[in-house]
Amino acid sequence: MTTRTATSHSGPDAKVVEVSISNGHALVTIDNPPVNPLSVSVRKGLMDAVRAVNDAGCKTAAIVCAGRTFVAGGDISEFAGPPPLPHLPDVLNAIEASETPFIAVMHGTVLGGGLELALACAWRIADEKTKFGLPEVNLGLIPGAGGTQRLPRVIGLERAARMAANGKPVNARTFEEFGGLDLVFSGDAMTALEGFRDTLPPRPTSSSERTVENVDLTALKAEITKSAKGSNAPMIALETTALAATLPFSEGSNIERQTHLDLRQSAQSRALRRLFFASRSVTRPDRLKAFEPAEINHVVIVGGGLMGAGIAAASLAAGHRVTLLERDTESAEAGRGRVEAIIAKDLASGRITEARADARRANLSAGANYATAFDADLAIEAVFEDPEVKRAVFAELAAVMSETALIATNTSYLDPNLIAEGMPGPGRFLGLHFFSPANIMKLVEVVGTSATADQTMSTAFAFARGLGKIPVETGVCDGFIGNRILSAYRRQADYMVADGASPYDVDKAMRTLGMPMGPYELQDRTGLQISWANRKRQLAAGTWPGRYVDIADKLCEMGRQGRGSPMKKGWYDHTGGAGQPDPEIEAMVAAWRTEHGTAQQAFTADEIIIRIMAAIVNEANLILEEGIATSDTAVDIVWTEGYGFPKHLGGPMFWAEETGIERMREAFAAIEAQSPGSWKAAETLKG
Repeated sequence: MTTRTATSHSGPDAKVVEVSISNGHALVTIDNPPVNPLSVSVRKGLMDAVRAVNDAGCKTAAIVCAGRTFVAGGDISEFAGPPPLPHLPDVLNAIEASETPFIAVMHGTVLGGGLELALACAWRIADEKTKFGLPEVNLGLIPGAGGTQRLPRVIGLERAARMAANGKPVNARTFEEFGGLDLVFSGDAMTALEGFRDTLPPRPTSSSERTVENVDLTALKAEITKSAKGSNAPMIALETTALAATLPFSEGSNIERQTHLDLRQSAQSRALRRLFFASRSVTRPDRLKAFEPAEINHVVIVGGGLMGAGIAAASLAAGHRVTLLERDTESAEAGRGRVEAIIAKDLASGRITEARADARRANLSAGANYATAFDADLAIEAVFEDPEVKRAVFAELAAVMSETALIATNTSYLDPNLIAEGMPGPGRFLGLHFFSPANIMKLVEVVGTSATADQTMSTAFAFARGLGKIPVETGVCDGFIGNRILSAYRRQADYMVADGASPYDVDKAMRTLGMPMGPYELQDRTGLQISWANRKRQLAAGTWPGRYVDIADKLCEMGRQGRGSPMKKGWYDHTGGAGQPDPEIEAMVAAWRTEHGTAQQAFTADEIIIRIMAAIVNEANLILEEGIATSDTAVDIVWTEGYGFPKHLGGPMFWAEETGIERMREAFAAIEAQSPGSWKAAETLKG
């Protein structure tokens, strides 16, 4: 006999939680697409389900989820205001205390509130491909429904503290080894559930009633302090989890809940939640939703250097067939070797299996014959930053590819309109600016020409998302969104070095802000010759904005072009491996100041930070005023995903809001006075 009851609605017809009872066993199904978040309607439905299964005297109640995943977390959209009733801790306590014991039957991703829900159940079984985690720290939060207190009581304190503090998921087999699962299955979930119920073990002690062995977390605290890089939530999560060893569940969970609610109001959490929503909105522009993306199977990459190899590896990882083209066979084979080295590294690290590595190698071909691009759906050139070289590549591709196939340039600074000028089928040309290493970095700037069709843009965005990237649309200007702002960043850094600051103090100050490296460390990492070539191009075109400091040019002329150059020197000396400040640079800079008669100013770390940020924020606002970026959040996504701006600070635009507009105006006035005629003020920063 089967009955149905306890249905909860989020609208007049939307059933988000449904209970069916058969032969004394209940099935509680959550259906709240796309990822079954624990929104208020689901919480109400679960509370109703607890009452229903107990009223019916069910032997067991299994919680399952429709769609591609078990509960993947809470409803983040509710975090901005007071949490509506029923509160999740109350729902989970009711499930744990239920006379009818609950079984969590899981698949997909069991994250945050989803894992807290599972921990409240008497038993937990999962598909072998399921992943488990407490990722709240990635939003500047900690769990708020008993996660930091139940998890250590199930898998032990150190393992739980690590999961809560680093936010990284673990797979089903690992979670089973930790003691978090009663069964890992493959195949049909309902068949596995029936088998589990047929041999049901005695009901275990509730997770909240178990004891926790205390362990020394000193080493883990040091590890988390280093990896957090200024984010507060990871250490708070670790310390809150540690309470499970010294406090009763009720006390520890009350502290956890209040801490969670307090963190919701923190600047770091607001910044991270803003980026979370922005990273979803910018990747799917509204005007493109009416266009069905074309299918991409065969991808051609022209250029097998570091960038081209990275794009090829990312495309292979997404399941595409890839042809790598170079100017000759020897160069093509060298490019293939770079791609295969990336595959080998992924295999050695355990990120992929041998079978997947073999599949990627089988999908890769390399050569020098452009005719092999005849059936490609997309071609991306990643050759030298020279407009004529790129135009020649475009012409060769256009001659052999279908006029419906997309052709993209990976240029960092050049105008895609000029590269595609006069080519047949102008609507299929665009820019796809990847960031190096392209197999790792998530950002892709999508640059439409004046003729690029919206259908082309829709396909390009879908392709980038399929690679696991975050595509952001940008208009055409010198450097697009990211590198145009980077140029302003570097100019202001150079002005301060010219006027008295040590380049090493500038780097240190920006690391203090939270950047992974300062501007001079970054130049050494990427190579000084790239920005040197761009400066020479701008000088020749008469577009360089104002004061020109040529210290970096002199380094390049000396052969000091970064750690990858034959000298292994740039702003730092890398001959010993790790870059070291070089007295030769200090002497050279001092001589330059004497020669040019610049003022010997002393800059504090705070002055360095605020003046550089004023240059960044001003340029970002100009970009917005010119329509190059669609929103301030698009700017923040570009700079957090592409340039390492600390996510817990929300990006340059959010940082400026938190700092205050008046302080930003004062700082911008200071850099204008420092370098007269070198800055165009955005309307927002005009005094």
